[in-house]
Amino acid sequence: MKVLVAVKRVVDYNVKVRAKTDGSDVELNNVKMAINPFCEIAVEEAVRLKEAGTATEIVVVSVGEKACQEQIRTALALGADRGIHVEVEGRPEPLEIAKLLQGVVSKEAPQIVILGKQSIDGDNNQTGQMLGALSGMPQGTFASEIKIDGDTLNVTREVDGGLQTLALSLPAIVTTDLRLNEPRYASLPNIMKAKKKPLDVMSPAELDVEVASHITQLSVAPPPERAAGVKVDDVAQLIDKLRNEAKVIS
Repeated sequence: MKVLVAVKRVVDYNVKVRAKTDGSDVELNNVKMAINPFCEIAVEEAVRLKEAGTATEIVVVSVGEKACQEQIRTALALGADRGIHVEVEGRPEPLEIAKLLQGVVSKEAPQIVILGKQSIDGDNNQTGQMLGALSGMPQGTFASEIKIDGDTLNVTREVDGGLQTLALSLPAIVTTDLRLNEPRYASLPNIMKAKKKPLDVMSPAELDVEVASHITQLSVAPPPERAAGVKVDDVAQLIDKLRNEAKVIS
């Protein structure tokens, strides 16, 4: 069984994100980058499937600029077998990424495709669902547990009302939630081995996809600083302020 895992390069979640002084974008110079945390969970789940003897090969794919190869190498160090880099300049939008991933899926024919449910930069939560629509594959989103039973993939997903279990016929797509697993750390020997694992580079033209931007970013600004609180003398004054100033009660 082949498992395809998509990973994205983002600012490390421990880094405090800052806007550029001119407000044109987020400051990325000398900023630590990492695999998107949800994508890291996807890699870990694929590795666990291989360790259990269910998966035979793990292929990691990333879409973006050349620097994405650093995150692909990290995924290889975590246990993936080979990597694919679809080299695209700038920041492709979710639909473009889904189309490129669909091209990779057509070439690789994996039985399971695992993605993070969303990235911590764009926070769109769209790519997995779009890939499902483009490929026609069944999908289980927000997965907190997955089990494979023959040609059926049972996905326990987190919904507003609690937990929902879906039975999907393979091949299928899964997007990961936080409670699916806890990612491991890459050991030094595996980091060294990852440098020798195969990593193929593709272009959008090879996948018959034309990348075009449909969204224009106007400006980036930090959220306003929180104003200082106000002390009140008694409950009556509190209610008065809530009613007449904050207007949150009537």
